[in-house]
Amino acid sequence: MDLLGLANYAVFMAILIGIYALLALGLNIQWGFTGLFNAGIAGFFAVGAYTSAILTSLPATGRLGGYELPLVVGWLAAMAAAALIAWPIGKICLRFRSDYLAIATIGIAEIIRLVIRTEGWLTGGVRGVTGVPRPFGDLDYMPSQIAYLAIVATLVLIAYLLVERQVKAPWGRMMRAIRDNELAAAAMGKQVEARRLQAFVFGSALMGLAGALFVHFNRSITPEAIDPMIATFLIWIMLILGGSGNNRGAILGAAVIWIIWSVSELLTDRLPTEVAVQAKYARVFIIGLTLQLVLRFRPEGILPERQAGSPPHR
Repeated sequence: MDLLGLANYAVFMAILIGIYALLALGLNIQWGFTGLFNAGIAGFFAVGAYTSAILTSLPATGRLGGYELPLVVGWLAAMAAAALIAWPIGKICLRFRSDYLAIATIGIAEIIRLVIRTEGWLTGGVRGVTGVPRPFGDLDYMPSQIAYLAIVATLVLIAYLLVERQVKAPWGRMMRAIRDNELAAAAMGKQVEARRLQAFVFGSALMGLAGALFVHFNRSITPEAIDPMIATFLIWIMLILGGSGNNRGAILGAAVIWIIWSVSELLTDRLPTEVAVQAKYARVFIIGLTLQLVLRFRPEGILPERQAGSPPHR
């Protein structure tokens, strides 16, 4: 692979790392700071992706869409749609134990996946949605990639700064208090259910934005792209490895895990066909082994959560 090819691949990976960093940040709000077990990340990711695709795509027969709205409208709508899906789930389930929320989010994610596959009038069914515009898509390949990377990096930075501001504010300290001792927080007069609902909706909105960025990057979306293995399982590993409760750790974990995942795919694709199919399962083994090593030797993650008054980790 020549230098130009390596540069193209590096930019391609950086864009996807940014998208998955948004997913990890959203999960960090829910789990890292609030202790909410969301096992349906793929569902909120899919809602954001299809909402933005339907609103901004070119006209097509046989499915809803073709409104050709501005991309910013599609991205905002993606966040709003994911938040609207999260609100009733949280309203019903957050008052119960965390395992009820996990079951509910898995169920909702599966319902969303089945609707996407079967309701062709809405999502295009198995054919998906095509003709999705991309910012700076009329440029040559490399300039277009770099321009989209700049957009993704800017949105990740904005999301990071907003979440950091909230975490360092009284809101963040209250969320940690609820996570660590819900009964004590309630005894002090904190509105536990309302605050947990805020965190769940806020995190889901970021997941919807990640889905919107993903669909405009690929210029199309099909049900196969909403794989719980990648859009849920890998996100949890990213957060655990990077450091739950640390936004920088969430972003770092996204980078490390996605690099491992992508490089292992690149290596297995170079093997003979009869071996490559079986070798792809080794990617899952490598990721699982990485998780086991982290849990064994550094269970708090690469960048652990900073406690109030503690010095920065070096």
